This record gives sequence, structure tokens and C-alpha cells, in this order.
Amino acid sequence: MKKHNFSAGPSILPAPVMEKAAAAVQELNGMGLSLIEISHRSKEFIAIMEKAQALALELTGLTDKGYKALFLQGGASTQFLMTAANLMKSKAGYINTGAWSDKAIKEAKRYGEVIEIASSKDKNFNYIPKGQDIPSDLDYLHITTNNTIFGTQFHELPQTDVPLIADMSSDIFSRQFDYSAFDLFYAGAQKNMGPAGTTLVIVKESLLAQMNTDVPSMLSYNIHADKGSMFNTPPVFPIYTSMLTLEWLKEQGGLQAIEKHNQAKAKLVYDEIDRNAAFEGFAAKEDRSYMNATFNLAEGVDGTAFDALWNAANISGLKGHRSVGGYRASIYNALSLESAQHLVNIMQEFEKTL
Repeated sequence: MKKHNFSAGPSILPAPVMEKAAAAVQELNGMGLSLIEISHRSKEFIAIMEKAQALALELTGLTDKGYKALFLQGGASTQFLMTAANLMKSKAGYINTGAWSDKAIKEAKRYGEVIEIASSKDKNFNYIPKGQDIPSDLDYLHITTNNTIFGTQFHELPQTDVPLIADMSSDIFSRQFDYSAFDLFYAGAQKNMGPAGTTLVIVKESLLAQMNTDVPSMLSYNIHADKGSMFNTPPVFPIYTSMLTLEWLKEQGGLQAIEKHNQAKAKLVYDEIDRNAAFEGFAAKEDRSYMNATFNLAEGVDGTAFDALWNAANISGLKGHRSVGGYRASIYNALSLESAQHLVNIMQEFEKTL
């Protein structure tokens, strides 16, 4: 029986995508060859790459608006390094909203001065800092739009005249957004797009022209853009699966439809957290993530019985990160409303035992 998968990542993917991806591993489009044994230079895979890139731009509303979509490797962790290597001239600004921001800041310091514009570390990153003044002499401003660990999310973007860069690994394609507000954004595939192994980067072409040139080849956005994400052998299976997921998302009605779906799931879960005497939310209400609902047991409540209950109820991946504790329900695009309701039912069942 398929479990109700609330894992923070690698995470749930749509069932039709899984079926098509599995079939392609056996044989791709009647070729007599598996997807994972064809040449990445073949016309069949080039068509897959180009379709994935086109869908990424279409869904974000950036088609014909001067952006390029790249499918790279190394996850967001490599992007922490690449953004600074390509963009840092002297100093950059970062808004620190948690562990991933911390990691990005650490890598950026290798290339210049890092200004921590604001931080929510004072309350264990349970809120999003707001209203800060952004210096106009920064090379760029970097934010993490959604913090997977702490369950917070930017619902309004900081106002700035400098290039805006974002790590969107855990909320890419989950909501409508003015994506043209960003000069570059990136996302590891393993939350809302596909299996781990590829990373989507969408970058403004005018920004490419301003980037540093003395950059190692594998870290150069310009080289990857010039080679169509084919500078080295790309991760064929993750890119194909990401393409299938983007097709599925378009079929669902795009970002407008998926945002409504995600908001409905989030409301269901958060309403129960706030109502149920056994639990209390972790993130500030106004900054709660639609992707990762973090919550703890109320004071004095023993979670042993709850853990036994949700494990027996075919639920997977509910444990919170060690830096927060408690629980984390990741409600990515492919999670059904029925799974969210199933979790709520278990929470209500546990409350009756108190």
C-alpha cells in the first residue's frame, strides 16, 4: 500500500509521472533502448532537455522575457557557491532565514564581503524578517524563499534595486509569483520537480553578460548557458522526470491551480494545529510555509502514543528536523488533499486520548 508521504525531500511525485518515468527506464518511446542508456547528444534527449527548459520558462511566465533555463548538477549546495563565484565583485547581501541561508552565506564569504541584511536567528528562525533597507551598492541580494526546516516562507519580496537572487528549492512551482522580479533563481529538483540529481537555474540573460569571467568551467553559468546545459553529461533520468512533472503541472492548470490546491491543504493542516489541544505551531502565523508545516507537542503532552499512531496509519516522513524537533508535514504539489485530511484525522484521534 502506498504511504502518505510527508517527507521533506526527496519527496512525493505525481503517480502518472512515476509510471511514465519507470516505463522509460525500460524503454524510451519505442526506441528499443532505455532512457538511461541513450546518448545525451541524441536527438531524443536533446528534445527532452529543450522541452524541460521551455516548460520551466512557460510555467514561471518568463517565456520570451530574456531568461534562460539551465538544468545543472550539484543541488542547491553547489548553487550557494556558483552564485557568489559568478556575481560577487566586492560585496553581497543575504537575508538569513535558516540553515540553508547560513550555508549560502558561508560559501559566499569565499568570494567577498557578505552583509547580513537581516536575520531571524534570534527566535530560532521561526519568522521572516521584514522592512529592511537594502543598500544600493550590493552586487546582489540573496534570499531563501521557503525554509524547509523551520517552516517559514516569504509571502512578500524585499524591495531592492540590486539583482535579486533566490534559492527556491522547496517552493518552486508551488504558487503564482512575479518571477521576473528575480534576476536568478535556482531549485534542487527533489521537492516539487523530480528525483535528486538535477538543479534548475533560471537566469536573466542580461545578468549573464555582467558575470565574472575568471570562474572554473564547471561553475560558470555562461559556459553552461552557451552549451545548453550540455557542457558535461547531464543527469538524464532526473531531467526527464522533471520534464514529466512540469507537463503534469501544466495539465493541472499551471501555477494558478496548484497554488489553490496547496493553500487548501495548508489551511486544513494549520487549522487543525491551531485547534487541537495536543499541538502548537512553530512558525509565526503570518510567515507560515504552504510547503512545510512545522509543529510541536503542547507542553506536557507525551508524543509516544502519537508516534505510534501515525506510523501505524501508513504515514511516512512526519518527524521534524533535529534543530526544531516535533513534526513537519511537507505538503508539496503532488501530495493529495486526501493525505492532508488523513493526517488531520490522526491528529484528532490522538487528541481524544489526552
